[in-house]
Amino acid sequence: MSVLWSDPASVVRRVALLAVGLVAWETAARSGWFSPLIVPSIARIGSQLGLLATRPESLVEAWYSLARALGGFALAAVVGVALGVLMGRSALVAAALGPLFSWTYPIPKIALFPIFIYLFGIGSLSKVLLIFLECLYPIVITTQAGGRAVNRVLVWSAANMGASRARILGSVVVPATAPFIFAGFRIALPIAMIVVIITEMISSADGLGYMVMYSLASFKTDRMLAVVVVIALIGVALDRLVVRLRDRLVRWDRLDSYYAE
Repeated sequence: MSVLWSDPASVVRRVALLAVGLVAWETAARSGWFSPLIVPSIARIGSQLGLLATRPESLVEAWYSLARALGGFALAAVVGVALGVLMGRSALVAAALGPLFSWTYPIPKIALFPIFIYLFGIGSLSKVLLIFLECLYPIVITTQAGGRAVNRVLVWSAANMGASRARILGSVVVPATAPFIFAGFRIALPIAMIVVIITEMISSADGLGYMVMYSLASFKTDRMLAVVVVIALIGVALDRLVVRLRDRLVRWDRLDSYYAE
């Protein structure tokens, strides 16, 4: 388990900070300085959260968004890890693909969404492919960095013991790169959630992004903020899942972390 979550003092600080934020919001909502349409009370937002959690149609909308996000992310994970390892271990592949990723990384991929809609329609395919494209870059770059950081002594030792290139790749390079791969996953997963919500807000008749836009258009700010809370909770849950998987699968990379008081 992460140090931050196993430390009771850290948990207390996080809960206290959350409580302060909620109190500040409720104070602003009850002050009369803001319209309830702009700053609804915590009770109203909580009521909408309860409705979202109990209505099957809301759960279906959340599933649509989650399926799209995870679909694009999974595709990016498979392709990104493969490309990253190759770029990290092959100078030829790095020279061929490195400039392409460097030059195109700063381009906001969301600007290509109209082209994706034209080519693949307004359904899930265009959204999944855009999520794939957005998630691909951080996974490739972090995996390549991990591939370059593999201790050459380990590679030489495996080669001297007669291991084939494929065996070295699977038994030495990939395990040594795994912490970097998971770092890329933690960067890419929030990007997947951000992109799926944005694309659903632009062109969709389902999903959490659509619910945000529909609630806003209906002047139901409390419902909109409840959906935003749901999105945040899904993002936190996905990040915790990746951390748990990393801690379970990459046992050899557990290091004690030091945090200044």
